Amino acid sequence: MSNALHPFMTTGPDGRTLVPGGSVYRPPSEHDSLLLQVSVGCSHNKCSYCAMYLGKRFAIRPQAEIDGLLARYATQPPAPSGRVFLCDGDALILPQRRLVPVLEGIRKHLPWVRRVCTYGDTRSVLRKSVDELRQLRELGLGMVYHGVETGDEQSLAAITKGATRAEVVETAARLKAAGIAHSVILLLGIAGVEGSERHARETASLLTAIDPPFAGALTVTPVPGTPLHDAFERGAFTLPDKFGLLTELRTLIAESTLTRCRFSSNHASNYLPLRGELPRDQERMVAALDEVIRRRDERVLKPEWLRGL
Repeated sequence: MSNALHPFMTTGPDGRTLVPGGSVYRPPSEHDSLLLQVSVGCSHNKCSYCAMYLGKRFAIRPQAEIDGLLARYATQPPAPSGRVFLCDGDALILPQRRLVPVLEGIRKHLPWVRRVCTYGDTRSVLRKSVDELRQLRELGLGMVYHGVETGDEQSLAAITKGATRAEVVETAARLKAAGIAHSVILLLGIAGVEGSERHARETASLLTAIDPPFAGALTVTPVPGTPLHDAFERGAFTLPDKFGLLTELRTLIAESTLTRCRFSSNHASNYLPLRGELPRDQERMVAALDEVIRRRDERVLKPEWLRGL
C-alpha cells in the first residue's frame, strides 16, 4: 500500500513519512491528516540541532504538480482527521501568490477538508501582513505549528534559530489577530546543563507573554551530522540528565501564566508523557513531576528503546 495512493498513511511516532520524493515530517497530532507537499526542505535549514532537512535543497513545488496531486487525492477516501498538512519544513514561507492557489485548490478538489495546517516560524509569519494571514485563514489555514524551542535570547542565538524573542512575540500577536491557531513547540535540554535553569525560566516567561492555545515540549537529541552533535561529541555541550530535563518541564508548567493552553509532553522523545489544560491542570501536573523528580525512580520513565526523534 503506497503513500502515493494513501497520502495520510504514516510510518510511526517520530513524525516521519516516506513519500516518493524522500521523507517528510509532520507533527504527531497530524498523524491522520492528508500530507500535501508544496515545498521541499527548509528555507532556513541552519538550526544547530536539526537533521530533518540535511541534504535537501529548498524548492517550491510547481503549481501544476500540486494541482495534479490534488486531483489524484480527490479520488481517494478523505483523511480521518478532516485535515490537510502542508509539507515540508516551512511551507508558510511560500509567497502569498503561491499559497493562495494551493488553498484554493484544496477547497476545490477536497471539499471534505475542515482545516489546513502547516509548519511556520517568525520569518514566514512576519513576511505576511495581518490582512494576508486573514486571507489564508479565510481559505482554510487554521493552525501554524511553530518551533519556538526556547524563550532565552542566548540560546536562540546559540542554536542559530534565526529569530529573536521579540520576533516570536510579534509572530504570536500577528497569528492571533488573523484568527489562526498557534501551536508552539519547545525543546527541553536545548541550552545544555549550563543554561538549563535560564532556558526553562525564560521559556516559561515567553509562554506567558504569547499565551498560545497549544504548546508541546520535546526533548532535544544530538543527531549525527548536526553542529549540536559535533559539540556534544567534543564535550562542548552536555545534555541534562533525565531528571534535569523533567525539572525544566516542571519549570515550564509551574511558571507559565496562561489563559487556556492545551499543553503536552507526549512526543516520542520525552521521558514522561503528560497532557493537560493550563491553568486548570497546572497543580496536578506540577505535583506529578515533583513526585517523579523526588523519587528519581527511572522505572516510571520511558525506556530508551521506546524513545524517538
